Amino acid sequence: MRQVAERAGVSAKTVSRVVNKDRYVSDEVRARVEQAIADLQYTPNLLARTFRFGRDPAIGLAVPDISDPFFAAVTHTVEQVARGRGVATFVTSLGTDGSLERAAVEALLGRQVAGLISTPVSGDQSYLEPWKARTSLVFIDRPPRKLTADTVVEDDVGGAHQATAHLIGHGHRRIAYIGDEVRIATTRRRLAGYRAALEEADIEVDEALIRFAGAGGTAAGEQAEELLDAPNPPTAILSSNPKCSIAIVPALQRLERTDVALVSFGDFPLASSLRPALTVVDQDPEELGRFAATRLFDRIDDPGRRLKRLTVLPVRLVERESCNGRFS
Repeated sequence: MRQVAERAGVSAKTVSRVVNKDRYVSDEVRARVEQAIADLQYTPNLLARTFRFGRDPAIGLAVPDISDPFFAAVTHTVEQVARGRGVATFVTSLGTDGSLERAAVEALLGRQVAGLISTPVSGDQSYLEPWKARTSLVFIDRPPRKLTADTVVEDDVGGAHQATAHLIGHGHRRIAYIGDEVRIATTRRRLAGYRAALEEADIEVDEALIRFAGAGGTAAGEQAEELLDAPNPPTAILSSNPKCSIAIVPALQRLERTDVALVSFGDFPLASSLRPALTVVDQDPEELGRFAATRLFDRIDDPGRRLKRLTVLPVRLVERESCNGRFS
């Protein structure tokens, strides 16, 4: 590295920044260093970096379910960003049982990773306080509890408000909300947006139209059937996440309810191929993963840098045909 620095006319620290893909290096300096690296055929010694810093050139990623389309897309993007930095990514699925979170996360941290991106599933992340001194932390989708750390979330309230207002604009007044578990922050925030849109339209919130389907949204289809079999059924449904939506669509097909509108908070594979294509609130998981990974590396590179602790990313309504019903 010293030879590369001498050849490029820069410091060894600048060479390190170029090797680590630091964006705060000018194009001219980066070009000189990269040319010197090519001339000298220099390759970073990752094992030496591990011994020097006492941790692997790797980051950890802990999400509720790697098979979930949303978190799968987040994971893919985080891995891409890390790979561009020459860093590996260790991934673990936390599930939905909050009592198991600490053991799974600390097992990941025990690998001496340089940083962690995590979606909390328990109600208390204070156990991470001792780790903060040497491990950068970024939380995604849901904020941590009893811990101060960088957090990146989507505009759940605004997105649900926009989706509900969209249904109201189509003439619906009996709009149901089906979520997974009320203890989950995203479910609560989306419910708040739903309530706010109804209240703004002077539509009384009917608590009987608000249902929760349990962990993973597995009972969302049953909840939809119960609502539609009631004496005064809804004419539209706002689903709080893709897993609930994936369960609701077959329920509408079984009941042959071609008159029920549906909006899903969160897109998923084949949503646009349904008949009618499903209107969704697009969360852009790739942007979430990219932002979280970039923020994590910013913290690793410069722990003392002043940055906003909470970032709320925008979402957008993707209008398709499902607000007119006719599922087949």
